[in-house]
Amino acid sequence: MKIITETNLTSFKFWAGATDLAHKLTYSELNEISEELEIIYPDGMTDVQINDLFWFDEDFICKAIGKNIDEVLERQDWRQL
Repeated sequence: MKIITETNLTSFKFWAGATDLAHKLTYSELNEISEELEIIYPDGMTDVQINDLFWFDEDFICKAIGKNIDEVLERQDWRQL
């Protein structure tokens, strides 16, 4: 069975290596990335595609918010605040 849901990246449950980047992004940055992905993928993305993008294409994610990957990865994980 295929279940399709609509969600925002601010409430997306990232897993494995994708959490390293996702948990260093702000709420507004996740919204920016979400808007960019809606343009690039008008038919949507699977949860695996989203997670893999954050895990394996960190440069793309950071470019979408105009940040350098090293700058973002140096941030403190918001879960530890």
